[in-house]
Amino acid sequence: MGSQRKPYPSDLTDAQWIILAPYIPTAKSNRSIGGCPEIYPKREIVNAILYVVSSGCRWCDVPHDLPPGPTAWYYFNAWSKSGRWKKINRIIRRMVRKKRGRNEDPSVLIIDSQTAKGVDITEHSGYDAGKKTKGRKRHLLTDTQGLVAEALVHSAGIQDRDGAKLLLRSAKNVLATVGKIYADGGYAGKLIEWVKKKYNIVLEIVKRSDLKGFVVLPKRWIIERTNAWVSKARRLAKEYERKTRNQESMIYVRMIQLMVRWC
Repeated sequence: MGSQRKPYPSDLTDAQWIILAPYIPTAKSNRSIGGCPEIYPKREIVNAILYVVSSGCRWCDVPHDLPPGPTAWYYFNAWSKSGRWKKINRIIRRMVRKKRGRNEDPSVLIIDSQTAKGVDITEHSGYDAGKKTKGRKRHLLTDTQGLVAEALVHSAGIQDRDGAKLLLRSAKNVLATVGKIYADGGYAGKLIEWVKKKYNIVLEIVKRSDLKGFVVLPKRWIIERTNAWVSKARRLAKEYERKTRNQESMIYVRMIQLMVRWC
């Protein structure tokens, strides 16, 4: 680390930073070309962001031995606007897949949504009548390893079938190698034909068994595990971010935090 402080559980190790560092923008050190000298090491900036995501604290509550919360927020928000977190997620996901003997780009995906309660400051919130929850839906596409290929956050009032269309449109670049997407019964109906016609992808509905009690559904359990990985980050326990873009970035940050451990 850049200092001798005691590490937090969310901190990147030396090995993890070596993986991540090439994809973190560096500061311009020459004032004559419009940049300023770097005050805080980028590794410590990322550690501060990971601390917020993992602990669930406010940006202003970041510990004093990390870069100031407003500074960490500035970089998180800037990299969210530029799509940096999404790009890093894609790069690291490919690394993990390759290490596990998989093709870098998936041929099968799984789709699901998770409703999270929103706080007063959130935009685009709505009411999920099925879950009886006011907030947002986190719509995910994962591969068969449970790694997030695309994340989209939208109002909880949007039904899964309509939200799936929004998600697939935003995931256009991910779908080039995909031949099949697994989904639950909430996506049945006209969406199957729409996905086939628009993307030439088979949307296969995994139906629940008639057996009583807990039953592990083929492929479906994978994305349920991913939802659990995301929710264990306390900042993602509820929808705290005002903009959906930043909430999506929080999901990518959480997955990046996990994946650098698996590279």
